[in-house]
Amino acid sequence: MSLTLTVDGERWRRHLRATLDAEPALVPVCKGNGYGLTLGRLARRAAWLGVDTIAVGTYAELPELATRYGGRLLVLTPWRPFTPPLEESLRDRVIHTVSRPEDLAGLLAQQPGARYVLERMTSMRRHGLSARELWDLAPRTRGGSGGGRLEGVALHLPLQHGGHLAEATRLLNDVVGAGLGPTAERPFTVWVSHLTGGELASLRAAYPDFTIRPRTGTALWLGDRDALEVTSTVLDVHPVERGDDFGYRSRTVPKAGHLLIVSGGTAHGIGLESPTGDSSLRARAATLARGGLDAAGFVRSPFTIDGKQRLFAEPPHMQASMLFLPAGARVPEVGEQVGVRVRFTTTVVDRVVVS
Repeated sequence: MSLTLTVDGERWRRHLRATLDAEPALVPVCKGNGYGLTLGRLARRAAWLGVDTIAVGTYAELPELATRYGGRLLVLTPWRPFTPPLEESLRDRVIHTVSRPEDLAGLLAQQPGARYVLERMTSMRRHGLSARELWDLAPRTRGGSGGGRLEGVALHLPLQHGGHLAEATRLLNDVVGAGLGPTAERPFTVWVSHLTGGELASLRAAYPDFTIRPRTGTALWLGDRDALEVTSTVLDVHPVERGDDFGYRSRTVPKAGHLLIVSGGTAHGIGLESPTGDSSLRARAATLARGGLDAAGFVRSPFTIDGKQRLFAEPPHMQASMLFLPAGARVPEVGEQVGVRVRFTTTVVDRVVVS
């Protein structure tokens, strides 16, 4: 009666361990819906892996993660003056991100001794300090200014694979030029996202005094997709003839077949699509094709029966979807499980079953 994510536990754990073995400095990213696996499960798995730090999306996610994982918590969302103060028990574990010059004084006024990283603006242009702001702020990180503990700098590069070595090198040159780096009292860490293994190796060779740590989410948790399977339960089956009314809006059936009611709807993220950013000709053609199907009343669903994606009979409901199965196709039994193709980062399942 639910939308279920089944995980081949042995295969998944083997992949996690192999990923960490290949990159021991890895920092697992645990945020949002937990990449479909839930935040709590990711926190426990990070503890099992033995990593000393995880990256957290927002301050609101801290309570759920901190009770299941005992290491350091690097918050990716930058600190702002309206950020609520941390609980006393979390203050020494949390590493804040500072992306504006004026926020460092505010953070240290709220929490003297706070641990923090300085985020440098990248070509992402989401959050970060300019080179001039980094240079101006650097002297304030050397003692005084509330006694905060600088843990390094953060670089959030674009998602494209490869091609970021030149940008990362330029940004780290700014860090060196600002006089930031390791001291006798403390190491200095560069927390990076979306660099290849080769790029990481090149940066480590060029900046041997820096500890370079990649923050990794999708490649870690979802790197072996064949270990993960999402299924839906067939809740009801109704034979229909051409012209029969059905659904919330009393549409008419275009031809004989069956209506299937299956678990999984908008509350789970089914039928909700986020932009992919793919601007290729093929992607644009697919968008036009989907638009034509929508206008005709036929929209391909993510539900798969006998290896074929079936059509939505109407837009999905909150917790269930209605599919149209044409005459001649095999009709599943009530209670049967059917496959669902989902985007894990936007899907909330009812159950996660790990073998």
